[in-house]
Amino acid sequence: MAYNYNSDTQHKFSRTLLKPSLIALAISSCFAGAALAQEQAKDAEADVKLERIEVTARRTIENLQEVPVAVTSIGAADLAERGISTVVEIQQFSPNTTLQQSRGTNSTLTAFIRGVGQEDPLWGYEPGVGIYIDDVYVARPQGAVLDILNVERIEVLRGPQGTLYGKNTIGGAVKYVTKEMSGDTEFAVNLTAGSYKQGDIKATGQIPLIDNKLYLGFGYANLQRDGYGKFLTSALDGQDGENYNKDMQAFRLTLEYRPSDDLFFRVNYDKTDDKSNAKGGYRLLPSLLTDAPVPDSVFDSYTSLPTTNKVETEGLSLTANWDINDNWTFKSITSQRESYSPTNIDFDNTSIRIFDVPAIYDDEQFTQEFQLNYQTDGFKMVSGAYYYTADSCGVFDAILEELGKTAFGTPGLTREVSGCSNGDSTALYAQGSYDIDDKWSVTAGLRYTKDEKDAVVRNGLIFATVYPESGWVPGYVRPDGLTTPVVLDDSESWSKLTPKVGVEYQHSNDLMLFASYGQGFKSGTFNPRATVAEPAADPETVDSFEIGMKSDWNDRVRVNATLFMLDHKDRQYIAVIPDENDASALNQRLGNVGRSEATGLELEVTWKASRELEIYANLGLIDAKFEEAVTFDPVAGAVDISDRFSVTNTPETTGTVGFSYNTLTSFGDVIVNGNYSYRSSYSLVELDNLLTQDSYGLLNLGVTWFSNDGHWSVALHCKNLTDEEYLVGNYAFIAPDPANPGQFIPGLGGDNTLIGYYGAPRTVSLSVGYRF
Repeated sequence: MAYNYNSDTQHKFSRTLLKPSLIALAISSCFAGAALAQEQAKDAEADVKLERIEVTARRTIENLQEVPVAVTSIGAADLAERGISTVVEIQQFSPNTTLQQSRGTNSTLTAFIRGVGQEDPLWGYEPGVGIYIDDVYVARPQGAVLDILNVERIEVLRGPQGTLYGKNTIGGAVKYVTKEMSGDTEFAVNLTAGSYKQGDIKATGQIPLIDNKLYLGFGYANLQRDGYGKFLTSALDGQDGENYNKDMQAFRLTLEYRPSDDLFFRVNYDKTDDKSNAKGGYRLLPSLLTDAPVPDSVFDSYTSLPTTNKVETEGLSLTANWDINDNWTFKSITSQRESYSPTNIDFDNTSIRIFDVPAIYDDEQFTQEFQLNYQTDGFKMVSGAYYYTADSCGVFDAILEELGKTAFGTPGLTREVSGCSNGDSTALYAQGSYDIDDKWSVTAGLRYTKDEKDAVVRNGLIFATVYPESGWVPGYVRPDGLTTPVVLDDSESWSKLTPKVGVEYQHSNDLMLFASYGQGFKSGTFNPRATVAEPAADPETVDSFEIGMKSDWNDRVRVNATLFMLDHKDRQYIAVIPDENDASALNQRLGNVGRSEATGLELEVTWKASRELEIYANLGLIDAKFEEAVTFDPVAGAVDISDRFSVTNTPETTGTVGFSYNTLTSFGDVIVNGNYSYRSSYSLVELDNLLTQDSYGLLNLGVTWFSNDGHWSVALHCKNLTDEEYLVGNYAFIAPDPANPGQFIPGLGGDNTLIGYYGAPRTVSLSVGYRF
C-alpha cells in the first residue's frame, strides 16, 4: 500500500527553369535568401524570452522579480493548459506547500506552508494559512477548496505575512485573484466529460452596460461526478451510495464602474452550493465490533449515518480605488461572507453507531479595510486600517451508542458539544521600501493588531442517541429543551505588534538579492471542546528569517531561490492539566504547550528553451521538528514529550518538473504539457504518529488545441497517470499497546479506529470550449 503504520513508526520549394545567363543571379539570390532566413531565425530566437509576471504579494501590483518575497504565481493560461481545476492542485507548483481536500467534505481545505497550518476545522480554531479572494480574507476552511472560475491568477506567499496581511498567515497566504473586465462583450462556455461520469459546465462572460463606464460580468459552474468508490452500507436504504463524488454549483456576478480614469468600483457576489456526499474513510484496521471486512478499495466505506452533506458559502464585496494623483492612491475593501455546513462524519466508518459525529457549522464575517498608498521613484509605501468581526458557531453530537450499551446499559450515549466563538479584530499597518541608491534598498513595516474574542461552550453527556436537529434521519424528532450545560463562558483580548525588516541589493537588472526578518501570529482562542471553564490559549507566533535571490539570465532562464529559518512558538495544543483540587483527576485543556523550528530551501526554475518549448521545475527542502511539547504528570509535573510529536503534512522534500511545448500548425496552436510532482514521506498524526504516507509522485499529461480564429479549444488531460494511492487525511483513535508491540488499545468508542482519506485516483477528461 502507499502508507504504513505501526506503533514504532513516526511515519515530470521552389522549382525554376532559367536561361544560362540568369544562373549566376539565381545562385546568388538563393544564398542571399538563405542568409536572410538565417538572420530572421536569429531575430526570432532573440525575441524568445520569459514573460513578465505581475503579482500583488505586497498589496500593490509589482513585477515578480522585483518582490523580495517567496511567492509562486500561476496565471490563467497556465491554469487552463495544465488542466488545474481546484486550488488544491496548486501545491504541485509551490515548494514546501500542502493544499489538500480535508476529511469529511470536498470543500474543506487543509493548508500547510513550511510546516505551519491547522488540521482541525472545528469552529473556534484559527487557520495558519490565510485564504484570500480578491484581497478578502476567508476565515474558515469550510468552502475554501475553490474551483477555478473566471480566475486571473493564483498566488502562494510562503512565510509569515503578518505585516501586510495580519493574523492567521503565520505559514503564508493563498490568493485567488479574479479577472478584471476588458470592456468588450465576451462569452465563453466550456464543457468537460471524464472519468467517473464527470460532467462539468462552466460559462463566463461580460457585457458593457455603458461603454467605457459600466460593465457586468458573470460566471457559472455546474460540476458533477460519480464517486471514486461506494458506501457499502449506509443508514438509509435508497440513499446515494457514491463516495468521493462531486455535486457542486458555483455562481459569480461582478459589476465594475469606471466613472473616470481616476476612479474604479467593483462589486463582487459569489455563491457556492456543494451537495456532494459526506466523505467516507477507509478502515486501515479491522473493526473489533463488527464483522465487516476491510474494503477492497481505499475509496469504499461503511457508514451508519446519512450520506447527505452540504457546504454553502456566500460572499459580497465592494472595492473602491481612487488614484488621488500620481503619487497617492486610496483603496477601500468592504466584504460580508457566510457559510453553513450540516455534515455527517462517521469517525469509525462502520455500519453501527460506534463513533458517529453529525455536525453543523455556521459562520459569518464582516471586514472593512482602508488603504492609503504612496509611490515615487525612490520610495513606495502601503498603509492601512483593518476591521474584522466574525461569529463562528456550531454543534456536534459524538454518538457512542455501542459504548453506552456496554458501559452503562443504556439504549444510547451521546456527547453533545455546541457553542460559538465570536471575535473582533482591528489593525493599523504600514510598510515601505526606500531606495538608498541604484543598488541598495531597505524595507520596513509594522502592524498593530488588537483582538477580542468571547466564547460559549456547552458540553455534556446525553444517555440517548441524539442528532443536531429533527429530521436528521427519517422519523427522528429532537426532544424540546434538550441541551447540555454551559461549561465555559468567557472573553479575552490580546494585542500584538508584528514587524518586518529587509534589505535588497539590485546587482543588475536581472539579479536581486534580499534578506528579511518577519513575524506573524495566529489568534488566541478558547477550547471549543472545553469540559471545564479553562482560560483561553494565547496567540501563536512565528519568527522567520529569509535570504533570497530573484534572477533572470539572458531573459531565457529564471532562477528564484530562498533559504529560510522559522521559529514557531506558543503552539496551541491539547495538554493534560492536573485538577487544582484533586491531583489524581486529570483534564484535557487547550494551552500553549508546543514549539517547533524549521529550516529549508525553496528553488523555482523556468527555462524558455525555444519559442516552442518551456521547461520548469521547483524544489522544496525542509527540516521541521518539535523542540518542546509540554504535558503534565500528577507526580513529576511538567514533562517535555516533544519526541512524541510530529510536524504533520510536511514532506521533507517536494519537487516538480514539467514542460510545455507549443506547436503552430495550419489548423491552430497545439500545446502539449506534462509534469511529475514528487512528495517524500510525511506524518499525518501529530501525537504518537501511527500513520505515515510513503513517498509518491503524480504524473500528469495534457494536450490542448486552440483554433486559429481563437474561438474554439479542445483539451485532453490525464491526471495521476500511474494511479497512485496517497493519504490526505485521517482519524486516529487508538493507542499502541506497550505490552504487545504492533498491537493497539481501542480508543473512544471502544473500536480500532484508524481511518484514512485519499487523494484522487487516475482520471481522464476531455474539454471543449467556445469563446467569442
